[in-house]
Parts: sequence; structure tokens; C-alpha cells
Amino acid sequence: MSKDGPIGYFVHHQGRGHAERAASIANCLAKHRSVTLFCAKPEILPDLDERIELIGMPSLFEPQGDEAPAMASLAMPGTVHCAPLGWPAITSAVSRIANWFAEVNPALFVTDVSAELGQLARLCSVPHVAVLQHGERSDPGHMAAYDSAVGLLAPFAPSLEQSDRPAKLRQKTHYASGVGVDRGFPIDRSTAREKLGLDPEQELVLVIAGGGGVGSPSAPLTLGARAEPDVQWVTIGKVRSEWHETPPGNLEHKGWVDNPYEWIAAADRVVSSCGNTTVHMILAAGKPWVVIPEWRYFDEQLCKAEVLDREGLAAVSRHWPSHAQTWEKLWTAARMIDVERQRAMIDPKARRKAADWLEDLCQQLWAGSGHKPALEIVA
Repeated sequence: MSKDGPIGYFVHHQGRGHAERAASIANCLAKHRSVTLFCAKPEILPDLDERIELIGMPSLFEPQGDEAPAMASLAMPGTVHCAPLGWPAITSAVSRIANWFAEVNPALFVTDVSAELGQLARLCSVPHVAVLQHGERSDPGHMAAYDSAVGLLAPFAPSLEQSDRPAKLRQKTHYASGVGVDRGFPIDRSTAREKLGLDPEQELVLVIAGGGGVGSPSAPLTLGARAEPDVQWVTIGKVRSEWHETPPGNLEHKGWVDNPYEWIAAADRVVSSCGNTTVHMILAAGKPWVVIPEWRYFDEQLCKAEVLDREGLAAVSRHWPSHAQTWEKLWTAARMIDVERQRAMIDPKARRKAADWLEDLCQQLWAGSGHKPALEIVA
């Protein structure tokens, strides 16, 4: 471990993809120097290197019941997204991070993701790196965080960048395609099916319901499955049903599973929304793929779907099919996808390269300073 100070990493506790990404980078960084992870839900983090310090903190997003109701309706300034007044938990969390800044003199603070904490680091004179996301991010809050950052970390390939991303941001971006999911593949179809106890000959359509919304509707899936009675349709994740459905016998809902990599590898075709982790797990496997973006803040999934469509990596529909013929058109397009090009989007050394980039950035920033600052990662 380097004698230089630690890196801090803040992990957004509402997304397991953020946690996977943070843990994979932090585990590599721990070989360079000390690392501190900040997270409000440490239980979502995968296995960490024993040298990593883990600090729990109050949630920045979830009310605890002791908030001041009279201030609940006060408007947010344009430079922040989530900064309600009268929340003791936020006061405590920000105090904990600011005190850590003063105590350990960090080399770098990584935010994955929080525009507010990125700005806090800058105000505390601590250099920070912001994780870059797809979406309409030209608002004052995001731009304040991105402009004040010493670097940006994009968990996707340069070819999947949005066409409207300003050049000044691209110039300070490190692209780490598939970081956080690069550990799960390759798994071949036959091995995955053997592990799952599936018929090696049965054609399988896998539907992946994301965890960031209310769940994928099962009514459109009944239409797709009923149109293919000889094909098994399986859903993993959160699915919501409606009273008017007539579920066919070849549609099965598995709910949440601990092994999505294996299910994706076992599938012949995939339907999914387009959260970043889901996207890169499917790209790594290489599958005929139908993408239906879900609602997210700042049109994150819609923008990512547009990029996937532009690059010919998925058959994209802006809404769920309402009849069998739409499913047929989407599958025709999906079968034309070059799965080897999908797989080429994943860099198997993404986490190592990201860690090296962060370490190099620390060395450059503190050259000639005469002190050995730390690196912090907030999850």
C-alpha cells in the first residue's frame, strides 16, 4: 500500500450497480493506497478488500421522521437536486464527511453519484471525481458538479457516449466500459443452464425487470409469451400484474435472484430496461436484445436507449408492445444484432484501468505539494 493518503468513495445506496462498481474499483485501489468507502446501506456492498475502511452514514434521500414539515415545500435552488431543509440526517451525513476531509486530508473524493457532495468537496478544497451518467445532464446542478470535478468517470465505452456531451467534459473523462460487471463473464450458455437446471434444448426468453421503479408490467409479456407457445418466457426482478391479464403457461415469474449473470448467459433472447448495470451484463453476454426504457430522473434510460439504438446494439421500443405483431417486429430487429459487437463493448480490464487512472490523477494533483493526502470513495 502506498504511503500516500487515502481515497474516499461515496456510493449511492439506492443502486446495487453503484455498489458493484464502487467495490470493484475500491478493491483494485486498495493495492495502491488506503481507501475509505462511505455508504448508507453497507449491506448492499459485495465483498471488500480487508484493507478498505467502511463508514456508514445516514441516508441523504430517505426521511427518518424527524424532519421539519414547515420547510418541506420550500423550492430547491437550481444548483442542487436534493437538498431539503430541516433534515437532521443530512446535517449529520454532511458533517461526517466534512470532518473526515479535515481529519485525513484526502487525495481524492469520488462521488457515485451526488452532485451535492461533489460541490461540497470543492467547497472544502478537496479534489473530486464525479461518475458520469447518461441523461439530460445540462442543468445547473449537474454542470456545477462536473465543472468543479478534476475528472469524470464514465462506466461505459466511448462509443456509447451521448452525442450532445460537451467537449470540455469528454476531455477529462475516463471511460471504463463495464466496470462492476466485468467480473461476471464469460459464462457459456450450456454451463449456465446446467447450473440453473434448465433444459439445454428449450428456447428461453429472459425478461429483466429493473429495481429502480415500480416494476415491469406483465400484461405486455403475456402477449409476447402467448404468441410463442413453444418458447419459455422467464422474468427476474420486480413485475407488476394487472387485473385483465390472462397469463399463459409458458410465462414464469422468478422474482429477485442472486445470479442474474447465469440467467442472462442461459437465455437465447433478452428483454430489459436499460439501467447501466443491466445494459453491460447483457452486452457482456451478447444476446438478441429488446430494450424498453423505464422512466428515470433526467431521462437517463431514454438517453441510454437512444445510444444503444444508434449503435445497433439493441432493438429499442419507447413503450411496451400492446399486441403480438409489435413483439414480432422487435424480435426480427433483435435477431439482426451482431452479438460479437455487443461483447466488444466490455473492457475486461475496466476496473484495473479505472483504479490506475485514479491513482495517476492523485499523483498529478499533489505533485510538489509536500504532503501525502488520502483517497476517499463515497458509495
